[in-house]
Amino acid sequence: MNEEIVNTHIDTHASKDLSQQGLNEQSTSINRGLVLLLSVACAFTVANLYYIQPLLASIGHEFAVSAGEIGFVATTGQIGYACGLLLIIPLGDTINQRKLIMITLIAVTIALGIMALAPSLFILTIASFLLGLTTVVPQLIIPYAANLAPERSRGQVVGTVMSGLLIGILLARTISGVVGQYLGWRVMYWIAAGLMIVLAIVLRTLLPNDIGTKRSISYPRLLRSLWDLLKSEPILQETSVFGALVFGAFSAFWVTLSFLLETPPYHLGSEVAGLFGLVGVAGALAASFVGRFADRRDARLTNGLSILIVVVSFVLMWLTGQWIIGLVVGVVLLDLGTQANQVSSQTRIYSLDPMSRNRLNTVYMVCYFIGGSLGSLLGTYGWSVGKWNGVCIVSIGMLLIAFAFYLLHSRRARAAREHAVQMSIERLQQAGQ
Repeated sequence: MNEEIVNTHIDTHASKDLSQQGLNEQSTSINRGLVLLLSVACAFTVANLYYIQPLLASIGHEFAVSAGEIGFVATTGQIGYACGLLLIIPLGDTINQRKLIMITLIAVTIALGIMALAPSLFILTIASFLLGLTTVVPQLIIPYAANLAPERSRGQVVGTVMSGLLIGILLARTISGVVGQYLGWRVMYWIAAGLMIVLAIVLRTLLPNDIGTKRSISYPRLLRSLWDLLKSEPILQETSVFGALVFGAFSAFWVTLSFLLETPPYHLGSEVAGLFGLVGVAGALAASFVGRFADRRDARLTNGLSILIVVVSFVLMWLTGQWIIGLVVGVVLLDLGTQANQVSSQTRIYSLDPMSRNRLNTVYMVCYFIGGSLGSLLGTYGWSVGKWNGVCIVSIGMLLIAFAFYLLHSRRARAAREHAVQMSIERLQQAGQ
């Protein structure tokens, strides 16, 4: 069975299954204005987790701690985010996501205030965990957008919303680097808290109620079902590995960039580390095109190509990291590859059970941010042992593992796709009886 036939059957099944599950996508349009609003919301909310990265050196100086100790604060935020994904996001399959978004925005505002007031490294570490735990709004918004989008353009819509998310990650570094340099790192968190209050008011006014039938299931069963999804969905298993390792390498770079730029021959401050976020926007803007490609072509192939792009970016930065131009080109490739991997992976998992999109996203993103936490930890360790060489070795090692998994998993992936086609045919036959 050739791939075009496979894709046709899967798309047909997905469209009819959506109708069967009562999602009524045709009754709810997602216009450009709403997509833009969701993208902006993703940008502002995810930024909370990344303001800290260009500020690490400044915070370390204030509390008089080593690079490894202050790097652990960033790692704790990533761990908190993974916990928030695990404990909060599955609720989107059972309760109103609009209400859930409002509650988490209030919680994240409180966490930002604690960050700004933290009198010690211990309190800062606790606050970083709480901030990560509550900064999960983007992962409610993405499946929400996927529910609203018609099947034929879901990848493009997800890609556009994901552009907002990655741009938020990148510009967070730019903004916090400049604010930290001239106003101090604590001011950055007060500004962020104010932005969350404004965003909560805007979303409360403009967001429609999410569509779709909610499953009536207890919270313990809801959490247990996450493991069942991971065991039963080969696509989810594969994309989770790709996401974890690629984002791990991505995090290893960004968490150590401010340390690199402080050393010879650069001797630069946090504002320059933050400005590198502007460079990566070029890669982030490609997300909607990646999504369109994933809609029309092979999303798994995009996964493989994206991993190779990120490998090339680190090889380039390793060989030419002593020159700014080498870092600039490397950052463009790094962000392009990371974004391409993310969009293609989420396009693939959202083609699975529509009634479980929040939980599918939970499993994927928990693995993704566990990988990010590991990358942050290994990145700072690599820096402490071998400076920039150590960071590049750690990052390339993670990426080579991801690409080896891609190659070894290719035959299983084809078998899983054929199995999905057979299952879709059987379900359509049962529906017609």
